[in-house]
Amino acid sequence: MSVAFRRESDEEHLEPTFEIPLPPGPNWVTARGLRLTREKVEALEAVETEAMAEEDAKKLKRELRYWRTRLATAELRPVPDAEAVAFGSRVTYRLNGKEKRIDLVGDDEAEPAEGRIAFSAPLARAMMDAEEGEAVDFGGKPGAITIIAIEAISEE
Repeated sequence: MSVAFRRESDEEHLEPTFEIPLPPGPNWVTARGLRLTREKVEALEAVETEAMAEEDAKKLKRELRYWRTRLATAELRPVPDAEAVAFGSRVTYRLNGKEKRIDLVGDDEAEPAEGRIAFSAPLARAMMDAEEGEAVDFGGKPGAITIIAIEAISEE
């Protein structure tokens, strides 16, 4: 029988569901990030899935697998000294004439609108290992960023 006359089921046209992609590289976390990850796993484990629609339950289980993996692979990093920019640093810097402050945190803890960026972000990578008063290249511009102050992120 010709393929043109074959009845296709609705299942053949559904988009496949994939796991939530894990960020590349190490899963470094601050003490706050580790606590938030634990809380997320506990909250997802507490949800009752029996009364849920099948798709909603699958989505929740997929999210729970992601957060369990992130918890299992979390590497709590030591609190850095304030001599150079490192993971776990709070950095005050000047870029394009504007002074800003950011915390360098893990991928899952990053919230750019709250001033927390992932250590893997281009801005964070540009600043790594810089010291106070140092100018670093960013966005193709030599000396675009000036490091004003460095301190360790306090426990939150």
